[in-house]
Amino acid sequence: MQIYLVGGAVRDRLLGRDKADRDYVVVGSTPEEMVAEGYRPVGKDFPVFLHGESQEEYALARTERKTGRGYQGFAVHADPSVTLEDDLRRRDLTINAIAEDEHGELVDPYGGVRDIKQRVLRHVSEAFVEDPVRLLRVARFAARFAPLGFTVAPETMALMREMVANGEVDHLVPERVWQEMKRALGEAAPQAFVQVLREAGALARILPEVDALYGVPQRAEYHPEVDSGIHTEMVLAMAARLAPGDSLIGFAALTHDLGKALTPAEELPRHVMHEQRGKAPLLAMCERLKVPVEYRELAVAVCREHLNIHRIDELKDSTVYEVIQRCDGFRRPERIGMVATACECDARGRLGMEEKAYPQAATLRKVFEAARAVSTKELDLEGKTGLEVGEMLKKARIAAIRQARASD
Repeated sequence: MQIYLVGGAVRDRLLGRDKADRDYVVVGSTPEEMVAEGYRPVGKDFPVFLHGESQEEYALARTERKTGRGYQGFAVHADPSVTLEDDLRRRDLTINAIAEDEHGELVDPYGGVRDIKQRVLRHVSEAFVEDPVRLLRVARFAARFAPLGFTVAPETMALMREMVANGEVDHLVPERVWQEMKRALGEAAPQAFVQVLREAGALARILPEVDALYGVPQRAEYHPEVDSGIHTEMVLAMAARLAPGDSLIGFAALTHDLGKALTPAEELPRHVMHEQRGKAPLLAMCERLKVPVEYRELAVAVCREHLNIHRIDELKDSTVYEVIQRCDGFRRPERIGMVATACECDARGRLGMEEKAYPQAATLRKVFEAARAVSTKELDLEGKTGLEVGEMLKKARIAAIRQARASD
């Protein structure tokens, strides 16, 4: 039995990062031997075991053979004859196909160390095209490592385009798309996820609502970048800056302007009612990808209200109250801060406006806290019905909003 540290832990150490979980591959062993050594089996599709003390994962070296469409269409072979090189060959990218033995010596048969130094995301073998999830993983790793200068190798991008052309990408299951997308939206450069998928031709198949934004013009006085797709990329980049690691804000940033793709051609470059038009494609995306409720609700709120937040100083006190109410702020107070941040991402995710102040976010937070502080204990509710209580609370909250704005 030989044990090697593999994958992300080795890659991240070479990059000077220390974030990845430690995974191991075991060569020359059997499931029975692993159990006898005190490891607990947990793998359903292939032999994976947990260490009795550290609970770290140890997987028997294995190979995979394509048997059908999609990422589940594989037959797995694991026995003592499978070599370390065989196991590393089935991995997606060379930077993830480096092993380290018990003495700290690297085993790098596919040039992963070279590609880390050259900042290249490159496939290990032609078997890359057999698993459509790898296309998503490359885009996600681009979102993580683009700030370090990583780019996708031309030959790998060619294979990704081939996966789109041959229909392999159409066999991705919604849950896996969302899993990879959610992780990408919390990375340092989530816009790279969209850029890589678009370059591969996969964005139109996976996120057609986002792909449709490219080439749609906006008014240059408000959007010097003009293109709605480029604006979305810039908003994603701002989301990573203002709310690092927050995929909720990232998803709201990605979807806030979907309605612009539905603006009638004769109305361009204006986008009247785009915040209302955007709800249908947003909900369609959420339904298709089985997006969790908390992501959907925040994204809908930002899509619907972002123009109202931008012009909050022009709104009546009662209208500000209604905006907060529609965002479910009084029941979900954390929602208002997230809406404020997402709207700031939209305002500053524009060419030349990245450093521009956005006082509307502070205004929204301030008036919300004032309205939220109103308690029914302060009201004379004796003999009042439920409807009357609700109306009195509403009026008191609007008054609190008015007072908070007057104190600026």
